[in-house]
Amino acid sequence: MTHNLADLPFMTPERYFSIERHSPDRHEYINGVMYAMAGGTILHSAIIANVTTSIRIRLRGTECTAHSSELRVLNRVTGSVLYPDLSVICGEPVLSALDKDTVVNPLVIVEVLSPSTEAYDRGAKFAHYKRLDTLQVYVLVAQDQANIQTFTRDGDDWILAEFDGMDATLEIEALQLTAPLREIYEGVRFDTP
Repeated sequence: MTHNLADLPFMTPERYFSIERHSPDRHEYINGVMYAMAGGTILHSAIIANVTTSIRIRLRGTECTAHSSELRVLNRVTGSVLYPDLSVICGEPVLSALDKDTVVNPLVIVEVLSPSTEAYDRGAKFAHYKRLDTLQVYVLVAQDQANIQTFTRDGDDWILAEFDGMDATLEIEALQLTAPLREIYEGVRFDTP
């Protein structure tokens, strides 16, 4: 269901956090408006679980930790509050002054693309993420084929790297991490409806 933005009431960040803390559903907060998040599919959740496990294992013994899609990220510049599929924080998490379960300092963010969210993840959501001063790498994981794209910050530019096919290996230099796509897509059948 689409909404005319003029029809949606403006909400303060404080009100958003008050509602979100007690809501059984998750909502993102953009420009004073609270948006319900779509439910995931079996394929989407399997890929998120695989990529989270793959990255989490490789971060053991480092100062970096991988966090699931339950962790909110606040962009202090835009005021948006988003739920990445996976976020990596190196060092101590910096918490929002408005909410103790919302962070402001991810180094890496991963989104698993789906037909209903791909345009948003590549466009408006990435535009919000780009304004996070700590973010160094944005990772987009395809759901319909073995393909991962990384966008790495280089000053004001974002450099694209693409890892394609089951024999490819994902590289995230900011984490000194490599992971085979065969592992990230383990058990995934791309012909699943």
